[in-house]
Amino acid sequence: MEPVRLKRDRVVLDTSLFVNPVVRSDFGNTPTEAIESFLSLAVQIPTLEFYMPSSIFKELLNFIEPEKISGDLLTILHQKSPRKHELTCPAFLLYELIEDIRERINKGLRVAEKAVRSVQRGDEKEVIQGLRRNYRDALREGIIDSKEDVDLILLAKELNALLITVDYGAIKWAEKLGIRWLLPNKFKDYLLSSIKRAKLQQVDVS
Repeated sequence: MEPVRLKRDRVVLDTSLFVNPVVRSDFGNTPTEAIESFLSLAVQIPTLEFYMPSSIFKELLNFIEPEKISGDLLTILHQKSPRKHELTCPAFLLYELIEDIRERINKGLRVAEKAVRSVQRGDEKEVIQGLRRNYRDALREGIIDSKEDVDLILLAKELNALLITVDYGAIKWAEKLGIRWLLPNKFKDYLLSSIKRAKLQQVDVS
């Protein structure tokens, strides 16, 4: 009699889950502790496969100490680049991206104009700091602004996976592409629930 194969779902992880001090609090005080805690739970869930884009995994290695991780990181957390030359996206996304960029450029211009007018009324150093902060928010908040973010979105789309990220830009475009997503502060509960569900499934088929 052939063994019963449990249905597997896929999960794509962003580095914020392990690197961001606020986000990783459910898993550990350091990136290495967070990875270790995640692996100890993930290994108990045969119904889930965990992925991370190769570009993002390389970033993660800059924050962790692999020699201190007892779990099998490379076996549980699969590194995979999206098939960039094979994936297709709806044309309306290109139109929305162009419109979004144009609005952000105009917003950045208004931020710069306001800073110039305020130089005479305030401290120059303070004005420059405010300009940088407001300009960064105007142009980068809520947008995919790196190749790593694009890899994250495309891989989740390719695998029809659940995306775990705190990045608002990634979440925004995941919504547009119909990608399922979950905030990291809910991820540990998701894992614990998946462990219980997997155990019940194993009992049912035994």
